[in-house]
Amino acid sequence: MFKRTYPVLLGLALLLAACGPQGTPTMAAVDVQNTAVAAAWTMVAATQQAIPTATPLPPTETPSPTPLPTFTPLALSTQPQFIPTATQSSGTRDCLKPLNVAEAGPLANIRIENATTGSMNLSLNLATNLFGQCGALSYVIAKGEKRIVHIPRGVWFAYAWITLKGGSSSTSSCTFELRVGSGKDLGRLVIGNDSCRGLDI
Repeated sequence: MFKRTYPVLLGLALLLAACGPQGTPTMAAVDVQNTAVAAAWTMVAATQQAIPTATPLPPTETPSPTPLPTFTPLALSTQPQFIPTATQSSGTRDCLKPLNVAEAGPLANIRIENATTGSMNLSLNLATNLFGQCGALSYVIAKGEKRIVHIPRGVWFAYAWITLKGGSSSTSSCTFELRVGSGKDLGRLVIGNDSCRGLDI
């Protein structure tokens, strides 16, 4: 009986083996290694393609030596280059303002000397000059102080309010002229308790 059932069992076993699930094929180690190397080279090639290409810079011009400009002195003239015209002021109220020194013409040096027995507040008022400017400048001059200032040429009115010892006060005023072309390097304005005079101007 075993002889009869043996071939049937063997056939059944073969049939079951053929119909059962198939096993997954395995790759050889060499194939896995070659696949990994190919994938790495593909990534390297993709990275290289993503790098922007360097564009060459345009050529720059080589500067040629340029000669430096030469200085040519201007010929001196005996005639004045600018002759201001006198303008008439519409009234003295137009001159009750700070003086625009920059537009009032050439400046002259004057030394203000406080010969009073106290300090003084000094107001210098320029009448309309040849440059059409007028206005006031003010200074605080300490007792015994001598101060050099630079003011435009023209006719000036000086008014000093003097603070004396003990709180009393006094005033002093005068008119003086800084003449154009006087040739003086330094004029003097000497103010006393009851005197005011311009010297060498």
